[in-house]
Amino acid sequence: MQPTSPLPHLPGIDHTTTLLRQGYDFIGRGCDRFGQDMFRARLMFRPVICARGADAARLIYDPDLFTRQGAMPTTVLRLLQDKGSVQTLDDAQHRHRKALFVSLLMSDRTEWQVVTLFQEEWRRALQQWQARDMISLLDEAGLVLTRTACRWIGLEPPRQDDVALHADLAAMIEAAGKAGPSVVKALLRRRRIEQWLQDCVSQRRQMQNPPDDPLAEVALLRDDDGTMLSRSIAAVEVLNLLRPIAAVGRYVMLCALALHNHPKWHDRVRGAPEPIQQAFAEEVRRFYPFFPAVAGRARRTFHHHGHQFAQGDWLLLDLYGSCHHHQMFPRPEEFDPRRPRTWSDQDFGLIPQGAGRVDRTHRCPGERLTVALMRRAIGLLTEEMTYTVPKQDLDLPASRIPAQPKDGFLMADIRAIGDFVQASSTNG
Repeated sequence: MQPTSPLPHLPGIDHTTTLLRQGYDFIGRGCDRFGQDMFRARLMFRPVICARGADAARLIYDPDLFTRQGAMPTTVLRLLQDKGSVQTLDDAQHRHRKALFVSLLMSDRTEWQVVTLFQEEWRRALQQWQARDMISLLDEAGLVLTRTACRWIGLEPPRQDDVALHADLAAMIEAAGKAGPSVVKALLRRRRIEQWLQDCVSQRRQMQNPPDDPLAEVALLRDDDGTMLSRSIAAVEVLNLLRPIAAVGRYVMLCALALHNHPKWHDRVRGAPEPIQQAFAEEVRRFYPFFPAVAGRARRTFHHHGHQFAQGDWLLLDLYGSCHHHQMFPRPEEFDPRRPRTWSDQDFGLIPQGAGRVDRTHRCPGERLTVALMRRAIGLLTEEMTYTVPKQDLDLPASRIPAQPKDGFLMADIRAIGDFVQASSTNG
């Protein structure tokens, strides 16, 4: 039998209020306090093991050791994934369902299609932005990406316009880090979207020759046992394509914030080769807070570096803190796009959206598309438009999850550069 040593425990009966107050910094502060990358705490009066770093990432992303079932608070699960979705599956079921998302989201064809649609929608929106005194980039980028995602998936919102659809998606993302009436409202908005998507799934299934689009692929998907997904589960998985693409608007806003905060890099990335713009996007993902953490439940009892994990133990991996770990990133509080790590390493180093091999673990299959959209946004912001940044509060309080400046990054005096807007109008 391996010797075991107890993990340090944060003093106190429960630490939920501390988590709400410290937000993204909660796990990192605890690790720094004990001088190690794992400690015990209590959240919502339940024991939890909090961890950061590559070693902890290897642990929680080992599908033989950890499951996502029962690891996420019910309201967060309902808002961001929902029961029966690919994230709640294990083993052969997970690999089979995940294969669809990998094929849909990680191909050259999809990257070209989605980035092209995004560029078209951005340029159309830019025509309207020029006529307005000021815009909030977080809202506008999210709306552009909602339109982009609908066109790529094959959706046409029949009961609500795209502005209302974007508002519903944004409410779901915003409420995931909160409690109270806003969560109830967001859940009701999600139910409305799911009912619409169930109708969309039914329409595709009734077609003799459905179009070759992601909506049809999900609608006609069969699980590993050969049974067709229920309408409700199929709708959930369509939403798991739609919502994350719309959420990339937050990363687009953070790209603009980084360009503003680091003006020397604005000049370096403008018109730069794709690898330089991609490196800038990757550093935005590492540096700025996005997903705070991922959770897992131990599938069995095992030992790890002298610590015993019991079956059912709840583990919380700090994604933000891992990306700011001094052992993984020299000078982690310095914004430096010259860092070599990228999503394509598929390792346990750069993990703002998860760790490990995407085809074998619960790592997000949308990273490639996220970075591609960020890269194109960097080009659009620096090469195809000019704007000013009015005086505003651009702080990112650690306690606010998901992170954003108070007004979502305000932009004024927006002007298009060149005649691409006219070309977009005629070609789109």
